[in-house]
Amino acid sequence: MAYQADPKILELGDAFYDAVEPARFPQCTPRFVNRRWAEGIGLGDLSEEQWAAHFCRFEPLADNLPQPLALRYHGHQFRVYNPDIGDGRGFLYAQLRDGDGRLLDFGTKGSGQTPYSRHADGRLTLKGGVREVLATEMLEALGVHTSKTFALFETGEDLVRGDEPSPTRSSVLTRLSHSHVRIGTFQRLAFYGEVENMAALVRYALVHLYGEPAGNDASENALRLFDLVSAATARLAASYMAAGFVHGVLNSDNINVTGESFDYGPWRFTPFWEDDFTAAYFDHYGLYSFGRQAEAIHWDLAQFAGCMSLLTEAPPLSDGLSQWSHRFEDALVSALLRRLGVEATDRDADRDLIGALVSSLRSREATIDRVLFDWRGGRDPGSERYGSPSFRELAAKLEGRERQATHAYWSDAEPCSMHIDEVEAIWSDIADRDDWTVFEAKVEAIRRMGYAMKEDAPAA
Repeated sequence: MAYQADPKILELGDAFYDAVEPARFPQCTPRFVNRRWAEGIGLGDLSEEQWAAHFCRFEPLADNLPQPLALRYHGHQFRVYNPDIGDGRGFLYAQLRDGDGRLLDFGTKGSGQTPYSRHADGRLTLKGGVREVLATEMLEALGVHTSKTFALFETGEDLVRGDEPSPTRSSVLTRLSHSHVRIGTFQRLAFYGEVENMAALVRYALVHLYGEPAGNDASENALRLFDLVSAATARLAASYMAAGFVHGVLNSDNINVTGESFDYGPWRFTPFWEDDFTAAYFDHYGLYSFGRQAEAIHWDLAQFAGCMSLLTEAPPLSDGLSQWSHRFEDALVSALLRRLGVEATDRDADRDLIGALVSSLRSREATIDRVLFDWRGGRDPGSERYGSPSFRELAAKLEGRERQATHAYWSDAEPCSMHIDEVEAIWSDIADRDDWTVFEAKVEAIRRMGYAMKEDAPAA
C-alpha cells in the first residue's frame, strides 16, 4: 500500500476552519504507535524519528496540508446549544486514502490551543490518552465502526486537572478517522444561515465521505445525505449496545456524519445489560446511559434534520426520522447475531432469538462478555451457570444454529473484557511505576480477540 495524500478539505475553503500552530512540547516519548494501521495507509516504513516528527511535532506530511486546521463547529451539549465550541485542543493534521480508497483524516487531541480553546490549555493528560487507546482497540475488535488511535506520545509537561491527582503527565494523541465532519459542523452553518456553505458541505460529504455522486439539486443532495447519515447512526447506536459500551458524551458535536464513533472521554463498558448504567460522573440524569444511547443519537439526528431543512422540505426529513427506530432495531439484531457467531436466517426468528438473548442478559446471571464468550464458544447450554428459565429459552432458540468457534481464543478460561477496574489497574502500573507491560499485553490480548471474531465471523 502506497501513501496517498489527498487534502480534500481545502475544497471547502477557509470558512470551515482556521489555520493553527501545534504546541511545542519539551519531549516526545512514544507510548503507542499503531503499526498495523500504518501499514494500511502507506506509512509502515516510518522511522522512530519520523513518527515523532509527524505525530508529536506535527511537521507536515508530504503533499498534504501545509499547516494544521482547527475545524469550526457548534453543538448541543447535554441538549443545551453551545455556539462557542470548535476544535479547542485538536486539529485536522492531514488527509489521505486507505487501500479501499476511503478518505481518512488524521486528527489530534492535546496538540495545543486554538481559537476555540476558551482559556483552556489545549492539552491531554497521559491517562486520557491511555484510556482512548484502550477504548478504540477494544471497540475495533468488537466490530464497532470507530476511529483508530494512531499514535500516543508523552510530552513532558505537568498538567493540573480537577478530576485526577495533579500535577499529572501530559500526552498528545493522533487519531485516524473516516472524517471529522460532525452534526455540529452543519449546526454552525445553520446557526449563521450559511445556505451556500451548507450545500457545499453536503456535496463534500456525499462525494468524499460516502463515495456518492452529488448533483446540482441541493434538495436532493440533502435528502440523500440525511438518509445515509440516518442509516449510519442507527448502526452506530446498535453497535454500542452489542458491545456493552457507553460512550458517555453523545453530544451533537460528538456524532460524526459517517456514523463512526470517536472522541473518548468518560467511556465505560457496562458489566451487565443495565439500562441505567452511566459512564460520566456529571451525567446526573442518565441522559447518555447505556439504555438511552439510541434515544440520544436519534435526538442528535433530529438536529441534523433541522439543518437539512435549510436545503429541502421538512416532511420527507420527518418521514426519514420516523424510520430511524426500525433501522436501529434491525441493526441491533444483526450486531448481536454477529457477537453470538450465528448467521441471520428468518427475520422473525432472528428477532425472537435476540429478544431471548437480551432477556437473559438482563437477568444479570453473568456479565455480557461472559455470556457471549461462552455461547459463541459453544459451551454446554445446560451448564449450571446458565440453568435459569431465561437461558433455557435462549438455548431452545439457538437449537440448530451453528456457531463458529475455531480460533483458540474461544477455549480461554476467561473472555477479554475492559471494565473500569481493569482500566484503573493498567493506569496505576503506569502512574506508580512507569510500567507499560500490562498495557501492552492488554492491547495484544484485545487484538487476539478481534482476530478470533473476524476469523469465526458468520456469513454476512
